[in-house]
Amino acid sequence: MQVYKFGGASIATPERMQALLPIIAYGGKPLVVVVSAYGKTTNALEAVVKEALEGRREAALEKLAALETAHNDYAKALLSPAGYDAMKQRLNEYYTEMHWAIDDAGIQHHDYVYDQIVCIGEILSTSIFSAYLNEQGYTNRWIDARDLIRTDDTYRDPLVDLDFSRNQIQKHVLPALKETGIVITQGFIGSTADNNSTTLGREGSDYTAALLAAMLPAQSVSIWKDVEGLLNADPKLFPNTVRIEEITYHEVIEMAYYGAQVIHPKTIKPLQNANIPLYVKCFLDTKLKGTVIQNTTDAFVYPPLIVLKKDQILLQVTSRDFSFITEENLRNLYDIFHAQHVKINLIQNAAISLVVCVDNREDKIRLLVEALEKDYKVLKNDDVQLLTIRHYTPSILEELTKGRVLLLEQKTRNTVQVVVK
Repeated sequence: MQVYKFGGASIATPERMQALLPIIAYGGKPLVVVVSAYGKTTNALEAVVKEALEGRREAALEKLAALETAHNDYAKALLSPAGYDAMKQRLNEYYTEMHWAIDDAGIQHHDYVYDQIVCIGEILSTSIFSAYLNEQGYTNRWIDARDLIRTDDTYRDPLVDLDFSRNQIQKHVLPALKETGIVITQGFIGSTADNNSTTLGREGSDYTAALLAAMLPAQSVSIWKDVEGLLNADPKLFPNTVRIEEITYHEVIEMAYYGAQVIHPKTIKPLQNANIPLYVKCFLDTKLKGTVIQNTTDAFVYPPLIVLKKDQILLQVTSRDFSFITEENLRNLYDIFHAQHVKINLIQNAAISLVVCVDNREDKIRLLVEALEKDYKVLKNDDVQLLTIRHYTPSILEELTKGRVLLLEQKTRNTVQVVVK
């Protein structure tokens, strides 16, 4: 049994979706296929959420209407007339879900509204993909991932109930695989015990694929992307990137922790625990070797692994009475960050101050600063970047920081992190 995950780029157009048929055939049976929303659908849905939360209901509905038309056109390009008519009726039901969520924008918490709207992107794309595969002779069963992945109600960043989810996956997926050989489901989404939709964080589709693989279990997971494999840096940000043929789970979890977008931070743990290899493959050229991620590897010499997190904020938290930032103060500060669901990307403390680098989430940062200022003085540096280099050399560090203002630097034997302006 294998698990395949296709991201938004792999189905960005009807032609891209059609080109996946040989890959589905290559995967054989049984095969679980995890699919994201197509193209930039998630970004478009986030724009709908923003309009709704800021009270511009008509603008939200206008953007949603454009998205509905795009999906209808997408389905029409792939399906037979009869198949399209059936699909259009089904899609309309999901559009209605989003309309209801827009109406809730002035009542419900913004993260709740976000999840109820954004999750539908994956539902739409997989519904079309499943119907298209069935028409092409690839009989499959479509399963709503919200019936498989149970989470708590921390919307946009929930914890997964692993035991419940495992039972659901084995209850629903295994029989479907025996019946059809192929299961189509969504990445990125789950639901609470009250059947409210949740999202697992951006790039959470990888995490879904890993959970399914570990809980079935599967022999391997393949993530199909538009790159030749796992690269040592984002090619959109850095020139002269190189492909890594083999890499360990340990190295990838380090990269993920520091913000690399290739693999979701939560993805590796279930795969490592179950000793399931993860392949990063190119859907544009299936002959390319790609990258394999596993427990051990012969490739012990890695190139510099570079991660750049943009849109960061550097916070300096200082005790008002000049008391030392010792264990008691640290515990109090950690409790505040935890209560506001703010992840610390870099931390450094001095005698009477604590400096942290965090993602710029305006809503969360505002509440965090308000909570901190009850007992501490808070200073902010906005619009900074966090650069992390694993297996760094002095020359690569100098090259990547040349002409920038260094606000903070931390080094260990293998890793350097700098906050730059």
